Amino acid sequence: MPNTPESGEHRWNHLTAPALRHLAAQDAVVLLPVGSTEQHGAHLPTGVDDFLAAEVCRRAAALAAPTPVVVAPSVWCGLAEHHMPFGGTLTLSLSTLHALLRDVCRSILRAGFRRVLLVNGHGGNVTALNALVNELTAELSAPLAVTSYFTVGREVIAGVLETQESLMHACEGETSMALAAFPSLVREEELPQAAGPAISLQSEDASPVYRSVPFDALAPNGTAGDARGATAAKGERMLDGCARALAELLRSGVWPDDGR
Repeated sequence: MPNTPESGEHRWNHLTAPALRHLAAQDAVVLLPVGSTEQHGAHLPTGVDDFLAAEVCRRAAALAAPTPVVVAPSVWCGLAEHHMPFGGTLTLSLSTLHALLRDVCRSILRAGFRRVLLVNGHGGNVTALNALVNELTAELSAPLAVTSYFTVGREVIAGVLETQESLMHACEGETSMALAAFPSLVREEELPQAAGPAISLQSEDASPVYRSVPFDALAPNGTAGDARGATAAKGERMLDGCARALAELLRSGVWPDDGR
């Protein structure tokens, strides 16, 4: 059949309806990238989290054979209230994100697909998506699952980065991947000032009490970590490593009944 993963195309909105019906009949896994549109300092575009989640999914889909994979259009808006003081940020309420994911996943299931893996690209979404997948699995009677590309690729990210062990925000890691995937959107003239304090992602914060803190109180210039050592070569290694780790996860099986 033309215009299918066999011909190198995995993106849902680049495929025809007959091709998608064919893939559903093959029990293809659908990857649903979930990102955010929010400030990333003066050197990176606001779409970084959205773009990188989608990029890793596209690369993983091409590497996952023999597992058939479709990459759904990304959910480009997430939970970014903590970035609102900077401007340039779009955010959803938790209830809206819940409703949006419910309707998108329901549509995927009604199209004949059975397995949906949400692939997150934004630290502020992590705890919410874990809870929402529980809710949506019950609401839709379908075995949904969620990961973050920076979680599944944690080891390769740690092995590449020189100034930090994991992703922060507009940091060495995100900036390197941006230089590799969409270099024309990086304002390299701003890189000499692109450094800020080290932080932990919400999902990895070991503090005994959680409280909401606006990001500008943590990082006044919108950057956490040091982007000055970012390179496209580092970014390519991280993108490739995260994609390979995600592809291996898909091949080995995400759900107990995958039969692998």
